[in-house]
Amino acid sequence: MFDNQLEQQRIEKANAFRELGKNPYPHALTKDTTTETFKTHYAYVCERDPQSDQSATSTIAGRIKFLRHMGKAAFAKIEDESGILQIYFSKDVLGETWFGHVKKLIEVGDIIVASGFPFVTKTGELSLHVTHLELATKAIVPLPEKFHGLQDKELRYRQRYLDMIMNGQVKDDFKLRSKVVSIIRHFFESYGFLEVETPMMHPIAGGANAKPFVTHHNALGIERYLRIAPELYLKRLVVGGFEAVFEINRNFRNEGMDHTHNPEFTMLEFYWAYHTYEDLMDLTETLFNTLLDALNLPKHLPFGEEIIDFSNSFTRIPYQEALVTIGGIDPAILKDKVAILKKLSADGFEANPKLSLGHLHAELFDAYVEAKLINPTFVTHFPLAISPLSRKSDDDPTIAERFELFIAGREIANGFNELNDPIDQYERFSGQLEAKDAGDDEAHEMDEDYVRALGYGLPPTAGQGLGIDRLVMLLANRHSIRDVILFPAMKPLRKEIQSQEEGTV
Repeated sequence: MFDNQLEQQRIEKANAFRELGKNPYPHALTKDTTTETFKTHYAYVCERDPQSDQSATSTIAGRIKFLRHMGKAAFAKIEDESGILQIYFSKDVLGETWFGHVKKLIEVGDIIVASGFPFVTKTGELSLHVTHLELATKAIVPLPEKFHGLQDKELRYRQRYLDMIMNGQVKDDFKLRSKVVSIIRHFFESYGFLEVETPMMHPIAGGANAKPFVTHHNALGIERYLRIAPELYLKRLVVGGFEAVFEINRNFRNEGMDHTHNPEFTMLEFYWAYHTYEDLMDLTETLFNTLLDALNLPKHLPFGEEIIDFSNSFTRIPYQEALVTIGGIDPAILKDKVAILKKLSADGFEANPKLSLGHLHAELFDAYVEAKLINPTFVTHFPLAISPLSRKSDDDPTIAERFELFIAGREIANGFNELNDPIDQYERFSGQLEAKDAGDDEAHEMDEDYVRALGYGLPPTAGQGLGIDRLVMLLANRHSIRDVILFPAMKPLRKEIQSQEEGTV
């Protein structure tokens, strides 16, 4: 560790500080302003003559991103969370001995604390004229070369801390993410929703069609499942008397990874008694308008090569109508499994011939419709076969009172009127068990306690889930989910695999 030549040289410099009686990793160093506040507060210096104010003193801390020595003086750029500021220090002010040590031992990547007064350089840049400078942290690993930066995507995701140091936009994206979550939280609180927390480890995998991660509880000697979704627990709370609840937290699905999927991801789920899925669509549309306004984003939002139009009401279209008018599917084949399978096969798509008609409709939707839904679109009236927790339509028992919201060709949210008939729910869970026995690894398990909870009475309720990661991707114009998750899942490096095989980690 830290065994290459440049790292060894920096370790030697850290030791040189110790020989001077100075700890290269001191504590109790403080600052009284940020770089951004400094530039805002002392902007008046640019308008006065002389262009300095030696009566105004500030202490700033930051990482050195640029350093240029010029004999008896030096310029540096230091960066903190708010931005970058230029500083100037000289032998005349710091003293010959200390200036010599600074010049020899402090370098790009180190974190310093500098005090001084504001002044304007000959090039017109507001800067800090340093009167006192201390090393706060000696960096042992050099930063990547300045002009090429950190370009390797894999390295950026594996070493997010370095990515943040080298790429300022990364920090901006995650500040945006934090704001999005905060706005959502306050939005639901303003509507009277109660924020709750439900278990992360479940005795039964359920709440969504997905493969779970399995863990073992040593004390109880039983298996537990990292939650796929909080849905069944949140609805238990509605049974218990909370009429409007929401949760923002992690879900875990043991599935593949791609630009829109990570095995752990953040979801908003909320449930609203005495409301319908039409109310949820209205609320979701209001939420998006609130987000765009609060974040000062345009109603015509760029996303890659597309411009997403949020200026009009979101489109609402039934599932089968979308297959026909958007997907170009001949309506004559929608009730014919053989014809659907033939259509899919002819166009190069594979589908299990054992799938139900509703599941084959889903295959058609995925193949011919989803990617075309660019502007915000609520697709409604889903097949009941792919909606095991949704209330069935009173007009058509093959249809669920359910919608999904699509934007930029991908699903953003899923909502429906909740099934609150305990007998119907028990029968559907039983059907899911048959599907699991037939090879559907994502089918729901039987959750008898949840059915029992429904037996006590779930009021008419609508519920929805919204993917926070995909939402932030959309708002930040990022096209990989890894760009909006601080520490995304990554394939192990070869040396990590070797260490695990040898039992060293």
